[in-house]
Amino acid sequence: MSAQYYFPKFTITLTFAPTMANQEDIFKNIISHSKEYGFIFQSSEIYDGLSAVYDYGQMGAELKKNLRDYWWKAMVQMHENIVGIDAAIFMHPTTWKASGHVDAFNDPLIDNKDSKKRYRADVLIEEHVAKIDGKIQKEVDKAKERFGEAFNEETFRSTNARVLENQAKADSILSKFKDSLEKNDLEAVRQIIIDCEIVCPISGSKNWTEVRQFNLMFSTSMGAVSEDSNTIYLRPETAQGIFVNFLNVQKSGRMKIPFGIAQTGKAFRNEIVARQFIFRMREFEQMEMQFFVRPGTEMEWYNHWKETRMKWHQSLGFGEANYRFHDHLKLAHYANAACDIEFNFPFGFKELEGIHSRTDFDLKAHEQHSGKKLQYFDPELNQNYVPYVVETSVGLDRLFLAVMSKAFVEEKLEDGTTRTALNLPAFLAPIKVAVLPLVKKDGLPEKAREIMDLLKFDHATAYDEKDTIGKRYRRQDAIGTPFCITVDHQSLEDNTVTIRFRDTMTQDRVSIDALAKIVDEKVSFKKALMSLK
Repeated sequence: MSAQYYFPKFTITLTFAPTMANQEDIFKNIISHSKEYGFIFQSSEIYDGLSAVYDYGQMGAELKKNLRDYWWKAMVQMHENIVGIDAAIFMHPTTWKASGHVDAFNDPLIDNKDSKKRYRADVLIEEHVAKIDGKIQKEVDKAKERFGEAFNEETFRSTNARVLENQAKADSILSKFKDSLEKNDLEAVRQIIIDCEIVCPISGSKNWTEVRQFNLMFSTSMGAVSEDSNTIYLRPETAQGIFVNFLNVQKSGRMKIPFGIAQTGKAFRNEIVARQFIFRMREFEQMEMQFFVRPGTEMEWYNHWKETRMKWHQSLGFGEANYRFHDHLKLAHYANAACDIEFNFPFGFKELEGIHSRTDFDLKAHEQHSGKKLQYFDPELNQNYVPYVVETSVGLDRLFLAVMSKAFVEEKLEDGTTRTALNLPAFLAPIKVAVLPLVKKDGLPEKAREIMDLLKFDHATAYDEKDTIGKRYRRQDAIGTPFCITVDHQSLEDNTVTIRFRDTMTQDRVSIDALAKIVDEKVSFKKALMSLK
């Protein structure tokens, strides 16, 4: 997901609910929970860590894999005209010259002279506008409380003096910001920071340097001897691996327009301001699909993929209100339409997936720099042309964080106790079923192992015999295991077990012979995929 100036997508609507402090606490609890239960660790933690780089633990690796598999099945397996590839991370350096990354993959940076801290200038402006949006939301929430069911938010926003004043202020900043970006006027960007009296979060001062551009690509050398080596880059996006393989896939797969090429894989960006846990990292994973279409039909397909991708996200079951579209205020040099699917993270609505109509920019750029034709012969039109491209690109790490954010719950139970659970969709859960012998004797562990051996060929299973059965249930709730099977003395007599459901905590007595079918129906990808039709 690149842009002409490679700034963020100018998502200025980062409004926060009045319970911001509570959301911050929840976010901290999610981060703590992720480490405690083996989802995410700080990279190289024994050496005090590496900033903005994280490792996925035993549970995180499973959840991440399930998310990746669900995307892949929905995108590739369910579409006859979409195929997948796995391109190398290293690419010929001219690739990044052609794509524009060498010359323009930049972030605008500004330093505070007093704190000596460096910031992204666009982020400072975004956060300032977000505060104004927060004031507007506060007025709206107060009015809602005062007028109740009679409240009309649209009318209030269009007539209330304070709302109109703040909205005009935000719109003015936004207009100047957009204009300065279009002109690549970094001094104008700095002037917005000065005019808005934006202060350094550390020093509280307004003593700012000039704004400068910083290229985000990591470079390295390829060659046995340093004098003979060539500078190459770690890829900042996975899309270019698809574009340079366009003809290889099209010819070897006898693909007909329209068709898509999908890919998942690591990308690397030397982010100066990397924050909010795994939301913005220096090493991350993308899941992208480039859909090649006949020129003139791109807007039809752009709208199709907007609807399709939103439906996919909502199929996870976290509520439609947590998703929204955000149209880009400024289009990248390659695009004629672009939007983001934003998700309501604990720190506000932010980009989860980008959908772009990239025109024929990428293929033509690679034609120019490689000297090779990247065209498609359309038998219906009896002519060659460079296809247009509609891109869908979702960050797997951001998707992981979105799922964790909404699945994480702290519940107060009827008996006054509390439990922490991950209410994950069953087909995404790292462990699908835990098998628990009631006690560690009387043949119960052996029977439990038999059941585990029955299920483990189809599902990720866990065996636990330590502590009371209640504590074991709580551990499984905390990692999101949808089913716990308890083996007791009755199991030895009639070949039945107790199956406990995570979400309701209810328990049913079922035959061991029926277990496989019960679990299969609940944890299969099939039901979720069928909902996408």
